[in-house]
Amino acid sequence: MIQPPRQRGSFNRPDCTLYYEITGTGPAIIFAHGLGGNHLSWFQQVAHFAPTHTCITFAHRGFLPSSMPPSGPDPAAYADDLAALVAHLNLGEHRIVAQSMGGWTSVEYALRRPAGLKAIVLAATIGTIDPQQIAPEFHPELAAWHAQSGPALDSYMKDGIHPAAGARMAAEQPAMHLLYKHIDDQNAALDKPALRLKLMHSRHRPPSDLAQAGIPILLLGNDEDMVIPSPAMKGTAAANPNTSFARIARAGHSGYFERPVEFNAAVGAFLAKNS
Repeated sequence: MIQPPRQRGSFNRPDCTLYYEITGTGPAIIFAHGLGGNHLSWFQQVAHFAPTHTCITFAHRGFLPSSMPPSGPDPAAYADDLAALVAHLNLGEHRIVAQSMGGWTSVEYALRRPAGLKAIVLAATIGTIDPQQIAPEFHPELAAWHAQSGPALDSYMKDGIHPAAGARMAAEQPAMHLLYKHIDDQNAALDKPALRLKLMHSRHRPPSDLAQAGIPILLLGNDEDMVIPSPAMKGTAAANPNTSFARIARAGHSGYFERPVEFNAAVGAFLAKNS
């Protein structure tokens, strides 16, 4: 069987170099990874979509193989980096699939209403949307999530479970849990607590801001996510027209990694309908 074409490249930004890979041909999908990953995180999505799509993966600034800016990675530069990647590749129509930290990149990019952007999937993320600003009717569900999340994350740390993978992945798919750690270990030198703090401090937008993007958006949560509250995603979707919410069952924070069949099916159906 002939494999989809694949190429690797990099380009310069004012303070760093960004790495990317392109696999396949067809309508373009850009994949934006989370704090625990890099371009490698999407291998199960690239293998699935590359026979029919151009799959573009990249490593955010400060995440190998991209280089580290002198002052460390700043999420405020992520959207500019994504816009520069689109320009560098001379993309026309494109779609974005973003997970966790990648949502900060993609929400801010989408709100600029860039030419060619057709749709976005926000997986386990609401990016720069402030979860505390969701409608009051979702607050009890959000409070229940917070009561569960803290003890769960404490137990993960005690038991050596990666919080972005979760207890179920560690128990049922130990090899995948180990692979997740291996990918994360590539960025062991990154000051993730400092970057995480920057991400949290940049959550300032009300949920209704998503409507300014003017494109179809899918918020794809996970039933067992202890990192990003799916009730906040649900409340954000409810505040915006042309925005839908769905959840993957039996999945922790990284549903794309843990449940790729279900994730790819949900993303594929959404993109087919809205591209």
